[in-house]
Amino acid sequence: MKVVLFCGGYGMRMRTGSGESDVPKPMQLVGPRPLIWHVMRYYAHFGHTEFVLCLGYGDHHIKNYFLDYRETESNDFVLRDREVTMTGSDIADWTIHFVHTGIDSPIGERLRRVRHLVEDEEMFLANYADGLTDLPLDVMVDRFRDSDATAALLAVPPVAPFHVVETDESDRVSSIRPVTDMAVHINGGYFVLRPEVIDLIPPGGDLVGDACAALATTGGLLAHRYDGFWKSADTVKERNELETSFRSGDRPWMLWEKSVAQEQPS
Repeated sequence: MKVVLFCGGYGMRMRTGSGESDVPKPMQLVGPRPLIWHVMRYYAHFGHTEFVLCLGYGDHHIKNYFLDYRETESNDFVLRDREVTMTGSDIADWTIHFVHTGIDSPIGERLRRVRHLVEDEEMFLANYADGLTDLPLDVMVDRFRDSDATAALLAVPPVAPFHVVETDESDRVSSIRPVTDMAVHINGGYFVLRPEVIDLIPPGGDLVGDACAALATTGGLLAHRYDGFWKSADTVKERNELETSFRSGDRPWMLWEKSVAQEQPS
């Protein structure tokens, strides 16, 4: 299936106000590779290697990264007589569509502008390109395929360190609970969609606020709940947490590493 990645936003919550460059959020590094690479490798692990990048702000960073892609940064190779022979490859079988979808376009409008690339598909995948997970994607896809839903989104427990304050009629606090203790889920940014979802997005509209909200009133939206690893990289703090996890070797989202380890002889 094709994978639509929304990677054209400003990513203001990823900035500290200390004179950063115009590098978009999906190009922030986790280890030696940017977030968008980790997301794409995740999908490629499940056999989905055709990507549609909805570009906007800072698009030249993403274009140049893949145009000048260096396989040697994450693959083994042999150097003989100054000639490099790769013994592994990340993106050799990938097809990547680079589509400028506007500087200020909402996510729904970005999807509208790549409609011609997905309208003939039975269904396609979509992602905010700023969160990582070890979700068994094939389970989510199969469940959606067997349903009559028009869209499915990943629903994950909230991870924000906030407390919910409950009060009585006189504003006396009756309880304080971490939001993570409540039976609520948030949108995890991983979608499986049928092309007709685009019909529900008005010009300049939003995928979730317009299309998914409309489907929620008719039973056409499926939530795939998952309580395993999921981590947003929406802020500098969250990106740093992923970086620390990567450097410590705790990389649950990198399912492809586990596959390689299982294939190696003991």
